[in-house]
Amino acid sequence: MGVRGLQGFVGSTCPHICTVVNFKELAEHHRSKYPGCTPTIVVDAMCCLRYWYTPDSWICGGQWREYFSALRDFVKTFTAVGIKLIFFFDGMVEQDKRDEWVKRRLKNNREISRIFHYIKSHKEQPGRNMFFIPSGLAVFTRFALKTLGQETLCSLQEADYEVASYGLQHNCLGILGEDTDYLIYDTCPYFSISELCLESLDTIMLCREKLCESLGLCVADLPLLACLLGNDIIPEGMFESFRYKCLSSYTSVKENFDKKGNIILAVSDHISKVLHLYQGEKKLEELLPLGPNKALFYKGMASYLLPGQKSPWFFQKPKNVITLDKQVISMSSDPESRQEVPMCTDPESRQEAPMCTDPESRQEVSMCTDPESRQEVPMCTDPESRQEVPMCTGPESRQEVLMWTDSESRQEIIMYTGHESKQEVPVCTDPISKQEDSMCTHPEINQKLPIATDPEFKLICTNPEIKQEDPANMGLEIKQQVTMVSDTEILKVARAHHVQAESYLVYNIMSSGEIECSNTLEDELDQALPSQAFIYRPIRQRVYSLLLENCQDVASTCPAVKEWFVYPGNPLRHPDLVRPLQMTVPGGTPSLRILWLNQEPEIQVRRLDTLLACFNLASSREELQAVESPFQALCCLLIYLFVQVDTLCLEDLHAFIAQALCLQGKSTSQLVNLQPDYINSRAVQLGSLLVRGLTTLVLVNSACGFPWKMSDFMPWNVFDGKLFHQKYLQSEKGYAVEVLLEQNRSRLTKFHNLKAVVCKACMKENRRITGRVHWGSHHAGSRQYEHDQWRRY
Repeated sequence: MGVRGLQGFVGSTCPHICTVVNFKELAEHHRSKYPGCTPTIVVDAMCCLRYWYTPDSWICGGQWREYFSALRDFVKTFTAVGIKLIFFFDGMVEQDKRDEWVKRRLKNNREISRIFHYIKSHKEQPGRNMFFIPSGLAVFTRFALKTLGQETLCSLQEADYEVASYGLQHNCLGILGEDTDYLIYDTCPYFSISELCLESLDTIMLCREKLCESLGLCVADLPLLACLLGNDIIPEGMFESFRYKCLSSYTSVKENFDKKGNIILAVSDHISKVLHLYQGEKKLEELLPLGPNKALFYKGMASYLLPGQKSPWFFQKPKNVITLDKQVISMSSDPESRQEVPMCTDPESRQEAPMCTDPESRQEVSMCTDPESRQEVPMCTDPESRQEVPMCTGPESRQEVLMWTDSESRQEIIMYTGHESKQEVPVCTDPISKQEDSMCTHPEINQKLPIATDPEFKLICTNPEIKQEDPANMGLEIKQQVTMVSDTEILKVARAHHVQAESYLVYNIMSSGEIECSNTLEDELDQALPSQAFIYRPIRQRVYSLLLENCQDVASTCPAVKEWFVYPGNPLRHPDLVRPLQMTVPGGTPSLRILWLNQEPEIQVRRLDTLLACFNLASSREELQAVESPFQALCCLLIYLFVQVDTLCLEDLHAFIAQALCLQGKSTSQLVNLQPDYINSRAVQLGSLLVRGLTTLVLVNSACGFPWKMSDFMPWNVFDGKLFHQKYLQSEKGYAVEVLLEQNRSRLTKFHNLKAVVCKACMKENRRITGRVHWGSHHAGSRQYEHDQWRRY
């Protein structure tokens, strides 16, 4: 995560970059400096999951009540000192970073193998040095924070860029995370979550300005340094020989520094003493051994440029450039309209500031200079609030909006750094809204849809034939974005739910047809239980047919969805291509417009019918409707599991139901003090399997228009890892149901009702659930499941 070797370098070689700060004091200073402005911290939630998960037990599937309590304490502590938190989650894996994602997943597989080896050898949980976060933690953390009333957003790309953009554009107090990329972005201050002491609100601030002083660089050089060292886009090996060449000619090698530290110093020295000499005179590719990696390198550089920023290393301007500070330019790509942009001069900055018109609101957008940073800040009027809001702030803002005329289309293209695309992009028609979209504004301000790009720098534009040059003058081609769904209104709804962190995977499926699922605690040596990736695949396939509506009639002609799911034996060289699976809904499969947009009361019944059809359980609707909340969703999941996996037995069912019933009467402190006698590897897998099933329920519920309340299958309401483990061990030893239910008579009635619903529904599918004594030794792993068997869907 972040820049290779930089974290260790900062800690060992340049500790003065790290300063102890107190959030309460910083907030007070911010309020005095900006009266009426609430101090806000942007939180990179994916970096914080390990910090937030404080329960001692992690092996059994997750201690969700304890975790929810820890999150509540975290939020309360900041709220008490008047600090607002904005949480960002990764919404998808960018194509540039897929190789890095795969590398980490394969590394996790090796760690999981070690964990199961330890469990089988010691019958206990490994130490914290082998800690592995519970399955579904990121998904359920979003909903936990929303339940706690926090603003929670899901990114439309890698979250670090949106975090850095939000922090810069909204004048935030800082960014809280654990990613050295935040030292590279030219944005608000960066604070370490790993060093945070919640009781005192002290932490470490990592100062990019001090880093630059130590390296003899300026802030604008940091993206270049990051790419030469290697990051999530640029493979570490790409510039390995170049780095050693720098090291061999570096005259100030410090003996007390480690090898990586010396390499960082040597590369920085080369940038400051060699590359700076030719800056603005030669192309960067003439100074660096880019070779065939030129496009990837420039994309890596551009990925650090926030809205309104540009790099001095992209010195070569496209042909026919006209700059704002020299003459009047056209803001339109339409050669017929040729609207002029009047210029005005700010009396403070003495710099010319352009006036432009927002294409939707037809309101003028003026430029002003921030009095603190003396940076040009474009201002626009929000049509809803009628208040001026900054569109984008950029350091060193004597920046030029670049324009040139495309030689083939004869159309003028405006270039500036885009919020969504992480690179310079043209103003053009959004494929969803069909309206011109400015990339400078945060999506929450003007509610417009972003321009997205694919990994090859192919930009979306109204005319797919237009070709243009990128900032490095590389002549890359513009292509029309292709989405899996043509209904733009439905795509807007899906996108809105995605951004607001109210759904899971739905927008990814509809927009790109590509999804992923990280590692699960599964024992690759025990094939008695198939991987969760295969068990829940038929459900996903039915969801695909629902979301990709043009596939419902002729599933064979529908493009496959690319699944990057981690399971034992999958080398992740390519995604699994998974086709939609038709489903049977009473009365026919309703359209997404009906499920999502129709508010008539009777539609709720159709939503539920569609959800049950995704689980292939339409015939059990009446029995499930008779079950009280929150057990309805749990029963649905258990029925599906026991139909799909015939190595699950009656003892397993007893454990699942007993833990859910007993959980309702337990406090968080009781769960903290609970200790299973020992750790069983099969129970570990079952706990993770159930939690992955709950995340699948989130997907289905989102796709079907939310027939059930999300709270009904949040794990802190229906599952506790240690409690399940205890019930599993008791059930395996043959304990009576009364013992499993802790001698509680009222639970006994509910237990038998829930068990009857599950068993009856399974019998309809010719699945009779029997006790372990009836089917022998599968527990020892005698029953084998080949992966291909589970691909038959």
